[in-house]
Amino acid sequence: MMKPIQEMICWVVTEGIAGTENQCIGVAEALGVKPVVKRIRLREPWKSLSPYLGFENWWTFDPLQYAPWPDILIAGGRKSIAFSRYIRRITDGQTFTVQLQDPRIRADNFDLVAVPEHDSLRGKNVIVTKASPNRIQEARLKREAFKFKGAFASLPGPKVAVLIGGDSKTHKMDEQSAKNIIQTLQSLNAGLMITVSRRTPEKFRTMFAESFKGKSVYFWDGTGDNPYFALLGTADFIFVTNDSASMISEAATTGKPVFVLPLKGSSPKFDSLYNNLRKAQIIRDYDGTLEKWSYTPLNDANLVAKAIEIAMKRKFGADKPPETI
Repeated sequence: MMKPIQEMICWVVTEGIAGTENQCIGVAEALGVKPVVKRIRLREPWKSLSPYLGFENWWTFDPLQYAPWPDILIAGGRKSIAFSRYIRRITDGQTFTVQLQDPRIRADNFDLVAVPEHDSLRGKNVIVTKASPNRIQEARLKREAFKFKGAFASLPGPKVAVLIGGDSKTHKMDEQSAKNIIQTLQSLNAGLMITVSRRTPEKFRTMFAESFKGKSVYFWDGTGDNPYFALLGTADFIFVTNDSASMISEAATTGKPVFVLPLKGSSPKFDSLYNNLRKAQIIRDYDGTLEKWSYTPLNDANLVAKAIEIAMKRKFGADKPPETI
């Protein structure tokens, strides 16, 4: 008989990329477990070889990992693929392996694979989400908003959260896009709550900080407690740059109006994500009006968590017949 999932040991394994790690943690939290977070690297020759070739051994990973192995493994990112396969093999399938994002290998190498709608992978053990799972939960947003309410108390309404990213493989923040963002935000008759990311180039961090000084602006400079969840919980509207599927997914999980700020660049996958969310009336381009609208908030972490519960009951047994995913 399978023990309650909330009593199980869960590992989250990534290569340390914040967006991917938060997706995995979000699924674990939706399951009701507190995960052990592990960031792994690959030793040579696996580091230089394709991660899809196999032949993983205990010395493949840095740092080395040892038993007792987890009941549930939630992994994401290229370097985690080898670890997921290794754990599944060495535990003879007793660790339930969940891979987030398209692993580019057969889905049956894992117990469950979760991919966003704009990825093409499909299969009987593949769960398809609207966007990216994340850590946004209503209780967390309320708790963090209350924690930071003093910092936002002097801001006029409506309050606008601004999530600024930066350079990535597909997008780049250049002088013109930074100026366009500043011009758009300065035109708003609202209280601004702005945060930049680790990917925001330093010169533009400085430009934003200098451009938004005053009583109607809260600008997080990276010191002290991170107000990210508080911004989302407090905001009436959200503006987010289009370089991060994770940030857009998090904004769209709040149920609040989301406007997209363009950076230079694009990719077929990002374009597909934006088109899907636009068709669902979740995100919009800003046309000069802070217009409110409603939509069904994304619920991807809970969707994946439910699929895990059902698949684990099916694999390990349960008191009653499992539902259908």
